[in-house]
Amino acid sequence: MTDTFKALLINKTEDGQSVQFTQMSNDDLMEGEVLVKVEYSTLNFKDGLAITGLAPILRQYPLIPGIDFAGEVITSDDERYAPGDKVVCTGWGIGETHHGGYAERARVPGEYLVPVPQGWSTADAMTIATAGFTAMLCVLRLEELGLKPGDGEVVVTGAAGGVGSVAVALLAKRGFHVVASTGRPQEAEYLKALGAAEIIDRGVFAGKPRALSKTRWAGAVDVAGSSTLANLISQMKYHGIVTACGLAQGADLPANVMPFILRGVTLAGVESVIVAREKRLAAWDRLASDLDMAKLATLTTHVPFDDVQKVAARIVKGKTRGRIVIDIAPPE
Repeated sequence: MTDTFKALLINKTEDGQSVQFTQMSNDDLMEGEVLVKVEYSTLNFKDGLAITGLAPILRQYPLIPGIDFAGEVITSDDERYAPGDKVVCTGWGIGETHHGGYAERARVPGEYLVPVPQGWSTADAMTIATAGFTAMLCVLRLEELGLKPGDGEVVVTGAAGGVGSVAVALLAKRGFHVVASTGRPQEAEYLKALGAAEIIDRGVFAGKPRALSKTRWAGAVDVAGSSTLANLISQMKYHGIVTACGLAQGADLPANVMPFILRGVTLAGVESVIVAREKRLAAWDRLASDLDMAKLATLTTHVPFDDVQKVAARIVKGKTRGRIVIDIAPPE
């Protein structure tokens, strides 16, 4: 095995941010018990922000971006993993404070990893990756808070995106009446194929939020934040539950307390970075049992490693659909 490998490196100087491919060695990697041959990563909205420099995602420089990866263990000082094991890594600050997945090798603490579910390939794992894992955490949270399929309609905002697409499929699989909100009406058939019972325009959640609006939703998965989330909260039914996991529209929340104190609405934040191992394993087990991988293939696009910067510019403009898998160094 050659001592050097290809990596995308982001640096920042007084002249601004630079993003370029470079050759690195194992000695350039950060501390960790497990060295992994990275086969696939993904492109998430957060990755797009990091590469384009539109938001301060990276907390140190220089750094390899990429907030998830899947591959094969090369060496391990963690007894849970052995050379040849297939593993997946999401969260824990990789691609933000720790070198991430946009490189042909990664070294991380063993705690960052979980096994690729039995019967899946590393490509399958990255079809889901951080976006799908986040969607699963949202569904689990809705269930933990008591939402049941017979309670009423569940809306998913940003439904044509990575988190939204998987959330639609997961909720439909569990028997919920799923309403997909999107600004791209041309994706209606695609969303219905994933299980959406109805498609609505995202304009339903546009404009200045009212204190209380007409009730409709029993549950919700929101990736937008800002006025979309505020309008959504105002439309929740009594004791409705909203899981919020994104800020594609903005980090502000121009809402008020009326839905919470008069209708008993619950707003539950969902994060996918610092998640206990037991919960990670439970989420991946549910993903393996609930998702139709053949159906997921319809929402996945594979992109060569060399094209990651070009596609990053598209994802931040909302010009992508579903999941984007980056072919870092696929197995032969």
